[in-house]
Amino acid sequence: MRTAGVDLAAEPKGTALAVIEWAQDAARLVELRLGVADAAIVETVAGVDKLGIDCAFGWPDAFVEFVSAHSAGRSDGAPVDGGMEWRRTLAYRETDRRARASTGRWPLSVSTDRLGLTAMRCAGLLARLGEAGIDVDRSGSGRVVEVYPGASLRLWGFDTSGYRTDADSRRRVLTLLSTEAPWLDLAGFADLMVVSGDAFDAVIAALAARSAALGLYEPPASGVLEQARREGWIALPTGALRDLKTGAHRRHPHLDRSVISPPLR
Repeated sequence: MRTAGVDLAAEPKGTALAVIEWAQDAARLVELRLGVADAAIVETVAGVDKLGIDCAFGWPDAFVEFVSAHSAGRSDGAPVDGGMEWRRTLAYRETDRRARASTGRWPLSVSTDRLGLTAMRCAGLLARLGEAGIDVDRSGSGRVVEVYPGASLRLWGFDTSGYRTDADSRRRVLTLLSTEAPWLDLAGFADLMVVSGDAFDAVIAALAARSAALGLYEPPASGVLEQARREGWIALPTGALRDLKTGAHRRHPHLDRSVISPPLR
C-alpha cells in the first residue's frame, strides 16, 4: 500500500506532499517535497491507495443556505440576529462539531477563518481529481479523505503544543514519534520535517490516510452521510499509532470497497 498526505495552502508555496510506502511490518517515507502545485498532486494520487488532504472539503450547509438566501434578498423564515450562537451554526460543519467532541478543540472555521482561501483551492483540486478519474467522495469513502494532522497527533497521544510554529517543538514531537513508531523509516527527511511545519503535517496527513484506509476512524453515521458528502468529513483516527503498522483493518458499511493492497515485495 502507498498513502499520500498533502498539507494544502492557498498557493503552491506552503503546500507540502508526502508519500509513504507500507510493507508487512514497516513503512518508508519515499517522497517529501514543498512548493507543490495541483497537477503534481493529481499525478501522485494515481499511484497511491489513499490520499489525505489537510483542508476542509466543503462549507457548512447552513452557511451555504444563508449566503444564497441573503444574496437573493430572502430570509427564508430564519432569524438573522447576528448573535454568537446563531453565527456558530454557520461557522462549523457537522464534522467540526464531532472533532471538537473528540479532541476538545474547534477546527478552524472554513466559513469565517482564513482557511476559506485554501478551501477554494481545495474545491478546485477535488474537481481536477474527479476529472482525472479519481473517486472523490467528500465523506471519505473514495480514494481521497479529509484529515486533520494536529488532531490526529493528539488522538495518538502526542503533545502538539507549539509544533506548527516552532522547530524545537517539531523536533520534540518527531523524537517521540520515532520512539513510538520505530518501524517508520523517514529516509533522510527528518531535517526537512523539523525545518518546515508544512512538511511535517504532510507526513502526518499520510499517516492519517493510512488510518482511514484501514478503517480505523469513525465515519459519518447514516443520518449525516449525505451532509458529509456535501460538507466534507474529517477522518479522525480511532486506533493507536502502532495499529498502522499491523494493517489490521475494520470495514465500514459506507465503504464500497477495500483499499487494502497486498504487501510490497
